[in-house]
Amino acid sequence: MNDSHPTTTIDVALGERRYPVWIGHNLLADRDRWRAMLRGRHALVISNTTVAPLYLQRVTQGLEGLQWSSFLLDDGESHKSFSNVERALQALADLGATRDACVIALGGGVVGDLAGFSAACWMRGIDFIQMPTTLLAMVDSSVGGKTGVNLPAGKNLVGAFHQPRAVVADIDTLASLPEREYSAGLAEVVKGAAIGDVPFFEWLEEHADALMAHDTALVIEAIARKVRYKAGVVSRDETEQGERALLNWGHTFGHALETAGHYTTLLHGEGVAVGMVLAAKMSERLGMSEAVDRERLQRLLQRLGLPTTVPAGMDPQHLLELMRLDKKNANGQLRLILWRGIGKAEIVGGVDETEVLAVLQAAMPA
Repeated sequence: MNDSHPTTTIDVALGERRYPVWIGHNLLADRDRWRAMLRGRHALVISNTTVAPLYLQRVTQGLEGLQWSSFLLDDGESHKSFSNVERALQALADLGATRDACVIALGGGVVGDLAGFSAACWMRGIDFIQMPTTLLAMVDSSVGGKTGVNLPAGKNLVGAFHQPRAVVADIDTLASLPEREYSAGLAEVVKGAAIGDVPFFEWLEEHADALMAHDTALVIEAIARKVRYKAGVVSRDETEQGERALLNWGHTFGHALETAGHYTTLLHGEGVAVGMVLAAKMSERLGMSEAVDRERLQRLLQRLGLPTTVPAGMDPQHLLELMRLDKKNANGQLRLILWRGIGKAEIVGGVDETEVLAVLQAAMPA
């Protein structure tokens, strides 16, 4: 990837808490851009053992003159835990971090979620900056202020809405991303198009092969289009009282699949991909949509290197039990994000569990 493409800036419009999302080349080393977002003299960089050897030095060179330290997680979803939150908070204590300190999240979604949650907790909330290094984090988890940690009972059951001061999406970091992780990020791009942007979905169908070939200009455009879509939703419904819940399309099924696989069978984006297909099948079963839309979705996901079937060895009844813990549920009833075809997602409450179980059972590999 070269640096001939100018930096794209997208604002997340939240009044006095509005913040920029920068997408471009060599941004981690562009200290003049992001250093101004730090208001105090303390900074804690939270990263993981995979990302830190590659990129930590670029960030810490920009912290010259501040009191800073770093805290590293082991890599993987299973490390998004309360025990690591406690360690991150202890690192802030050891640093002597005051209320104008800043946490910098350098990594993928796990790092960003845990760092943001730790920042939300320290002294009831301090600044943090997202520096996503995976495609999935760039297009989804780094934008919108959702933070959280996992419990054995399920994913992201504990968390807080805590918006960052800025998002620094340096696409040069994608060069070190394994192909499977890259495809997992594309699942969240597809999700945004599938729930509310038909022209974007058609654009993805047209450019799927070029995206898989890492065409720089198209990758930047895909990230920017997804971030613009999400930024608009977040600005209208920050705390998920209505429209923002649509962004969970595929997630109720997907989180259950991730949890059942102990976060080792499926990456988050892979769980979302399979979850979107299951949500489409659920919509068909309820007479809301046609098979042709689901088949079109499946073809696009497969072209982008993503799974569309439930992994072997999973128990439908156990998956249903995990789905009951989903945060969208209300009054003891399942609420699912379903659709009436591409670009037409909606929240459906009171979904009959026997119908969900039937969809899960039918989706199990033979």
